Amino acid sequence: MQAGKAADSRDAGRPLQFTMKRGYEVLRDPHLNKGMAFTLEERQQLNIHGLLPPCFLGQDAQVYNIIKNFERLTSDLDRYILLMSLQDRNEKLFYKVLTSDIERFMPIVYTPTVGLACQQYGLTFRRPRGLFITIHDRGHIATMLKSWPESVVKAIVVTDGERILGLGDLGCYGMGIPVGKLALYTACGGVKPHECLPVMLDVGTDNEALLKDPLYIGLRHKRIRGQAYDDLLDEFMEAVTSRYGMNCLIQFEDFANANAFRLLHKYRNKYCTFNDDIQGTASVAVAGLLAALRITKNRLSDHTILFQGAGEAALGIANLIVMAMEKEGVPKDVAVKRIWMVDSKGLIVKGRASLTSEKERFAHEHGEMKNLQDIVKDIKPSVLIGVAAIGGAFTKEILQDMAALNKRPIIFALSNPTSKAECTAEQCYKYTEGRGIFASGSPFDPVTLPNGQTLYPGQGNNSYVFPGVALGVISCGLKHIGEDVFLTTAEVIAQQVSEENLKEGRLYPPLVTIQHVSLKIAVRIAEEAYRNNTASTYPQPKDLEAFIRSQVYTTDYNSFVADSYTWPEEAMKVKL
Repeated sequence: MQAGKAADSRDAGRPLQFTMKRGYEVLRDPHLNKGMAFTLEERQQLNIHGLLPPCFLGQDAQVYNIIKNFERLTSDLDRYILLMSLQDRNEKLFYKVLTSDIERFMPIVYTPTVGLACQQYGLTFRRPRGLFITIHDRGHIATMLKSWPESVVKAIVVTDGERILGLGDLGCYGMGIPVGKLALYTACGGVKPHECLPVMLDVGTDNEALLKDPLYIGLRHKRIRGQAYDDLLDEFMEAVTSRYGMNCLIQFEDFANANAFRLLHKYRNKYCTFNDDIQGTASVAVAGLLAALRITKNRLSDHTILFQGAGEAALGIANLIVMAMEKEGVPKDVAVKRIWMVDSKGLIVKGRASLTSEKERFAHEHGEMKNLQDIVKDIKPSVLIGVAAIGGAFTKEILQDMAALNKRPIIFALSNPTSKAECTAEQCYKYTEGRGIFASGSPFDPVTLPNGQTLYPGQGNNSYVFPGVALGVISCGLKHIGEDVFLTTAEVIAQQVSEENLKEGRLYPPLVTIQHVSLKIAVRIAEEAYRNNTASTYPQPKDLEAFIRSQVYTTDYNSFVADSYTWPEEAMKVKL
């Protein structure tokens, strides 16, 4: 054999993966396990020959097997458990299945099914994923991070479980959200799963039902707040960046309003961090509005926007809308006046008691009003956005009023899960006589109008945003994530919507293209980072898109065949 030549050319083109593990350790490691896709040579070299049936399956056959099992199940919760169990035993196959039909599987691993899974987390809990840090671990978080087996972590999703989707305080059960979110980092953005870490900060729960639940997996006491809570967060941020570097992306997820804004303002200029509920939701909503403008044929600043809800999602969207209007050349104070908000106490107006500083910005001179239908008639909005998790808030009458006020009313029912949506796609199209421009937070089936036209409602899912943002931020080493990143992301998403998509009622690119969209977002973020000297990955790659593509995770199996070769015969002679 020629010196230096690989002993086996059958795996040419497949990346070689080296591991010191042998036997059952290989089969029980989801990063390594390939099931019956291990070749005979791999089985022999890894000491797993005989531990698997004498059958050799390709990855496509394994995907087919999983999908057949998926189709046998009748409940989405059971399907969620099936896919999470797959993630626990064969990571590459899990992502291969997800990316084989992202439109089909995303609603199972994330919204809306993940909401149900979180509510039933004690029942569905099979194997711990991620890191559970409690309020009682203060002073020892740096030590706990050393328990995590990966030394390189580039993205963390962290929650304290206080405001899970539209379901409220689920405490430690909220861990399903960071796990699901990071699965989409990989499936939609190509971020390497072994470089991702889900974290639950357990400070207790105020949910009495959970405190009495015998299956509850978290601390059984009321939430600890105040200085102790802040000290925990400060220590966590410092410990993470000390171990994984200042460029480690930390995404805050499902924190209650009172903490979400406060922590974002506190950390955004010190760490590489963002809050998806505020900034991710804002970006995807503004992307939908920018796409809708191609139907209404006017500018964003020509619209009057009314929010049902004034929490972190609403305020995040509103602030990004103001930024987008400013980009159109409208002064900030004029842009702010185009936006109205309704919270649990009614229309937000100047002089109303107990307004937070964030809400105060959008309080205008007007009499107090409480009924949403009356407010719609009075304010005459052209855009109605629901983010208060009040199911059915957009009644038949409100939708008819929006249609009467506008030739093409824009209706966004963005609350999750489906049960909390302000209206369904069918209700919107029906009561606006097919003229409504609709988007939702959860998926809805296509709707066929009386004239025979079929409309495919756009799902304004944050998964259009955070995977691409994460890929871009990680690839160029962005140190801080400004609001401009999310406006750029919104613009890229809107640009990916074709005229054909718009005719079908879609305000977002089809989910099947989400990996392509994420790549486009990542490239734009990186381009602007290098242009603004905010990137830290140097030297700057000559071809940014090619460089970012090279960072993307592959769902294809690696080869474990030993990199064996020979020396020249003379060099191998045994010297006596």
